Amino acid sequence: MRLLIVEDDAALCRRLKADLAQAGFAVDTADNGVDGEFMGSEAPYDVIVLDLGLPGRPGLEVLKNWRAGGNHAPVIVLTARDAWHEKVEGFKAGGDDYLAKPFHTEELIARITALIRRTNAKVGGRLSLRGLVLDEERQCIVTPKGRSVALSGVEFRLLRYFMLHPNAILSKTRLIEHVYDFDSEKESNVIEVYVNRLRRKIGKDWIETRRGQGYVLRVPD
Repeated sequence: MRLLIVEDDAALCRRLKADLAQAGFAVDTADNGVDGEFMGSEAPYDVIVLDLGLPGRPGLEVLKNWRAGGNHAPVIVLTARDAWHEKVEGFKAGGDDYLAKPFHTEELIARITALIRRTNAKVGGRLSLRGLVLDEERQCIVTPKGRSVALSGVEFRLLRYFMLHPNAILSKTRLIEHVYDFDSEKESNVIEVYVNRLRRKIGKDWIETRRGQGYVLRVPD
């Protein structure tokens, strides 16, 4: 899953990017409201973490502009401790959740995960399909036979996106947009390579290739 962090505190931004990448997310960052608004409008982020006190353009204005322009990406607003009016204004502008500074990264990760599941109509618990269980803490997959299989960072992000969209046709372009950040090298056949690796780990029948369309994680109704 791909995230955007719009935060002008350089040290905090670096720490969050490293921690979130380790937790299995592809992360882009912006340090001002103008660049943040542009990036949030150009790429299909799964969640955006938005500070309100930004240089260039206030976060509240950025959020209002996104919503007015039809950008409905889930947004977690970062507010100052005890600034209740910021929380209210953030929700009025279209924010989906808020987190007061200072905060623990673990809480942010938990809120991001919950927001992604809520947005994709997945309720609580672990991602599980036909006995295939994604362990998000250990970033591995547990097969229906109980075997634990380690996943690389890209494999984990790719399989999580498949499991959040079962039976949907996902194009290579869409998968790349949600699995990689701006800085990653993206070769034309990279998704095909990782899909084949996943098939070797979970079974070749799970992921179907649709010629000229993309891939489908097949789950019977």
